[in-house]
Amino acid sequence: MPSYELIVAAVLIGALTLYLLLGGADFGAGIWTLFARGRQGQSQRALIDQAIGPIWEANHVWLIIAVVILFTAFPPAFAVISVRLHIPLTVMLIGIVLRGTAFAIRTHDISSRSDGFTGAPPIWHWIFAWSSLITPTMLGMVLGAIASGRAAGPAETIREIFVDPWLAPFPIAVGLLTTSLVAYLASVYLILESQEPSLRRLFRHRAMISGALVIFLAAVALYLTGEGAPEIHQGLFATALGRATVVGTTLVHLAALWAVITERNVMARMFAGGGAVAILWGWALSQYPYLVEPSVTIYDAAPSGTLHVLLASLLLGSVVLFPFLFYLYILFKGDVLTESARFKH
Repeated sequence: MPSYELIVAAVLIGALTLYLLLGGADFGAGIWTLFARGRQGQSQRALIDQAIGPIWEANHVWLIIAVVILFTAFPPAFAVISVRLHIPLTVMLIGIVLRGTAFAIRTHDISSRSDGFTGAPPIWHWIFAWSSLITPTMLGMVLGAIASGRAAGPAETIREIFVDPWLAPFPIAVGLLTTSLVAYLASVYLILESQEPSLRRLFRHRAMISGALVIFLAAVALYLTGEGAPEIHQGLFATALGRATVVGTTLVHLAALWAVITERNVMARMFAGGGAVAILWGWALSQYPYLVEPSVTIYDAAPSGTLHVLLASLLLGSVVLFPFLFYLYILFKGDVLTESARFKH
């Protein structure tokens, strides 16, 4: 039977996976509002608001669960991450708050319609768009710093403690990869969300471009692991499982692009989501058993009694959480999730 530490770590990765697929796509949709211009600009913004409006708050539950698991079950890792990566984490949290505030105001304030946007004054649209761009970038840089080993390395000066762990080529590459990945997921999702042929074509083109960008940035990040994250490089290229993960992830992303190009929309959504999951799980497997390279492992955990209570709480909570979230998605997204025949494949 797997150890309690391993089970809790698996649940942590599961929460991050759901946040990437659901909350990440919401951030990606916000990024596309930066490109909502011209005569279709208002239609694009209306589509994005309609797509994420009913569920964007609920999707943050997965990030909350991940943070609670981290500081409850793995306090040494939480201490290192929260101190050494304080700056990008703070920027990320500010971005989440600003984004939620701006989205709520821009979809409910009807005081001004003279700017060509729907609803609120343009400042809230820009805050929503730019916070949607910056937040996943910061999250990716945090993950890159964790994987690189720089967050747990020796440090004496303020710069070495608070800046050097995340402001380096590999964390920056992972941040850019994360941003392009959520934008890619959003564009693929929005193909199905839209009922207008012109908007479907627009987001199909964006899915092709952003999907190609994901593959390119993933290749850049893999190259940078040689010096920027040597343990990850070892896990991905020195083992048969690691090499199979790299090849499999590449094939899934290529299959997603093929499905987008050939207008197999439901299949494209499945492959795009699968490719995103493959990237996240590949990172987790290559880093196992470390939570923070190169010194903090999943076995540097809280006492077994704490893990027992945490797992019991997660199990009982899931009995309530999953049925209600399922009902929420069916209520607001049932037509999108089930009407696979709406498009000709």
